[in-house]
Amino acid sequence: MITTIRSKLYLRAAQRQASYYSARVAVARFSNNRALHKEDPRISEIDRIIEDEYAAVRDKYGSSPPCESNTKPANHVRAEAPKNPIILAHGLLGFDELRIAGTVLPGIHYWRGITEALAAKGVEVITATVPASGSIEMRAKKLGEDIEAKAKGKSVNIIAGLDSRYMISQLRPPNVKVLSLTTVASPHRGSAFADVMFDWIGPTNIPKLYKMLDFFGLETGAFSQLTRKYMQEDFNPKTPDVEGIWYYSYGATMEPAFWSMFRQSHRIVKRIEGPNDGLVSVTSSKWGTYKGTLKDVSHLDLINWTNRLRWFVWELTGNKRKFNAVAFYLDIADMLAKEGL
Repeated sequence: MITTIRSKLYLRAAQRQASYYSARVAVARFSNNRALHKEDPRISEIDRIIEDEYAAVRDKYGSSPPCESNTKPANHVRAEAPKNPIILAHGLLGFDELRIAGTVLPGIHYWRGITEALAAKGVEVITATVPASGSIEMRAKKLGEDIEAKAKGKSVNIIAGLDSRYMISQLRPPNVKVLSLTTVASPHRGSAFADVMFDWIGPTNIPKLYKMLDFFGLETGAFSQLTRKYMQEDFNPKTPDVEGIWYYSYGATMEPAFWSMFRQSHRIVKRIEGPNDGLVSVTSSKWGTYKGTLKDVSHLDLINWTNRLRWFVWELTGNKRKFNAVAFYLDIADMLAKEGL
């Protein structure tokens, strides 16, 4: 009997050890798979790489040296919060708050965790809602109306994209005074992924697709405006920057894992344009004063829609999480405050 018990104990110990080594092997395989995703050599040509500056939220903002600039206004100060409100406007297919089950369940916020963190630091935050897939012109018009209604005549700093550029340059709403525009991975020069998708769908099928989307209540004006041809030959020439407004931009780059939703789109954009965040290339993201490229950050990570499983596996392999979207937006607010905006 003793022999039987001892055998069972040995068996259980062996099983636990086997499970342990199996887990180690799985992690090792994941690490090896990541090693196969060699970093794009063109990343070294990027102006400024940001690796871990936004890994965690700092206890205090406003104490570091001001941004390099000798052309900013005389009221350039060191402060924790900007003097004027920040407008957050979502991108394509975005929303302010999504309620799948009406009032039964809490709504899903597009800027989840970001608005609360900014407000906690004393930043006045206004979220704008624009048509999810409307044309740039349509979105810009709604954005201007939203800012006018919510800011009530206050000067504002906008964190948004192409619709803001159009509103500032072309619409110029009389009761909306914009001090700065910060864009984050916005396709200022279009996206090769949009080009390839339109070629793949084909000109004869595009009207059918649009008709189907219209049936489900989706506007379709934005999609064709994401092509490189439209942005570079049409939009940019007719949408010049406005003097006296500060334009800042950030880009991002990543190497997707095998299961990443951005695997195919990243491959397409990388082949044609170079380093990208899964949808928008670093080159296309640059506009105005380029503040830097966020490394190992996807397009969804930028709005705090991070895949938690991804970070869990990442940490199992001995890596540390290097990007926190909340810390990133707090730093943008800090930068605006230091610029006296």
